[in-house]
Amino acid sequence: MPTVKRGLHLAYRLLVLIGFDPRRTLHVVRGLPIYLRNLATFRRQQKASKVSFSFTKLYPCFEDRFADGGIATGHYFHQDLLVARRIYLNKPRLHVDVGSSVAGFVAHVASFRPIEVLDIRRITSKVADVKFTQCDLMGDIPKELVDYCDSLSCLHALEHFGLGRYGDPVKFDGYLAGLDNLHKILKSGGKFYFSVPIGPQRVEFDGHRVFAVKYLLDLLHEKYAIDAFSYVDDNGDLFENAALIEQNVERNFGCGFGCGIFELTKR
Repeated sequence: MPTVKRGLHLAYRLLVLIGFDPRRTLHVVRGLPIYLRNLATFRRQQKASKVSFSFTKLYPCFEDRFADGGIATGHYFHQDLLVARRIYLNKPRLHVDVGSSVAGFVAHVASFRPIEVLDIRRITSKVADVKFTQCDLMGDIPKELVDYCDSLSCLHALEHFGLGRYGDPVKFDGYLAGLDNLHKILKSGGKFYFSVPIGPQRVEFDGHRVFAVKYLLDLLHEKYAIDAFSYVDDNGDLFENAALIEQNVERNFGCGFGCGIFELTKR
């Protein structure tokens, strides 16, 4: 059954990639009769109304009537909120982010303090309390970035380094170069907030890598003290301050494609 499920998921992704989304088609089939009925009702009410609104164009939204009121779950929702809250409580002098979601995490932090953002992609938007700098963290970083900040984040970004997805050069071990540079940017004693997908270790090219928790611990333990570990499971639920005991680590906390969230201090 898991093999069949993976096959169906792959088939769906391939259909979406070539421009056909079966889910959206289903929503149109379900929603069109309702849309037409509501439109006819609205036009009748318009004729009887004394208020004038020009009827310029139609804008069908077939999916919205079948969706929930909001999604308060998943990797990005939980990690962005959790880490932004930790930064607020820890009150660093200078916080720098590398590659995290601008619309999510960066916006959260910028709502209460300045933040500097490094990304391999160009960002031209001008936003209050956000300073953008284009930078390839797999290459040699400028000298002025060494020991630059006392607080650093890289959320759901390192897994992409070196896969070429975002216009970066293809480097099989690009994530290791990225980790080394992140370590250089952070001052000794500084806080590092770090998250990546967790589960059986693999590459799903050219989307992302998935890391085994044990491998991550091996990468981090010499350079950082682990202050806290939380994770989002395959159902999108957050588990804060999870125990990094052998049984949990070996089974990747039961995740196939979860999200491990570390709060670290540079040794």
